[in-house]
Amino acid sequence: MRILIVDSDDRTAEYLEGTLVVHGFETCRVGTGAAALERFAGAGLVLVALDLPDLAGSEVCRLIRERSCVPIIALSGSAEEVDRVMALHMGADDFMMKPFGRYELVARVKALFRRSAGCTRGCTDLGSSENRSLSPSETLEHGAVEHGERSGAGTVREAGPLRLDPHARKVYLRGKELHVTRKEFDLLAMLLEGPGTVRKRQEIMCRVWDENWIGSSRTLDFHVGSLRSKLGCAGWIETVRGVGFRLAVPELPVA
Repeated sequence: MRILIVDSDDRTAEYLEGTLVVHGFETCRVGTGAAALERFAGAGLVLVALDLPDLAGSEVCRLIRERSCVPIIALSGSAEEVDRVMALHMGADDFMMKPFGRYELVARVKALFRRSAGCTRGCTDLGSSENRSLSPSETLEHGAVEHGERSGAGTVREAGPLRLDPHARKVYLRGKELHVTRKEFDLLAMLLEGPGTVRKRQEIMCRVWDENWIGSSRTLDFHVGSLRSKLGCAGWIETVRGVGFRLAVPELPVA
């Protein structure tokens, strides 16, 4: 499995490359956002620094996410919460603050590979012993089957004017498509399984992320906030303090 490393800091890039190669991964290094956009298509995962010399790393995340659901881990030496939030909003699946240990890096990479098995756009068959690349038709077929096995996909889910199509992995509000990230889609799909039903935070983290997730549970709050913004009304996803979240159809103005 090839991992694309996007970092203009040679020292950090060499550290990442050395660690990943030792653990059996193939790597490719680039130092700019422009180069990343040219090379990400064949990668199984992207590690992207936020402080690139030409494009902001968060913008690179957004541009990659528009074209592919390849897993992305954003890297930054900044401790500012806004940097983490922006990267996640723009399409990153995880965030690591420099400096970090090699074992945590490998653990997060492997966790993302496990969770990306249901991807249907520009991904590889991670379940194959040969880790070979799939043709476009194979990728679509594999993605539909895999996602269906994991979350009961297949039936279009609706709540008021909100509609989610699991096979196409698209979300519509009043007939207009909403552009959501992979994790936002999975989170919304889970909430739409039972509108009005409270989903516990731990239950959501286990299903949408991973039962062995080692990141902060604040990641869930970031994604809920992003979904509320895209839905145009915080009332779609209600917070049940100390428990979790539930989907509710807000009172909509009469047209």
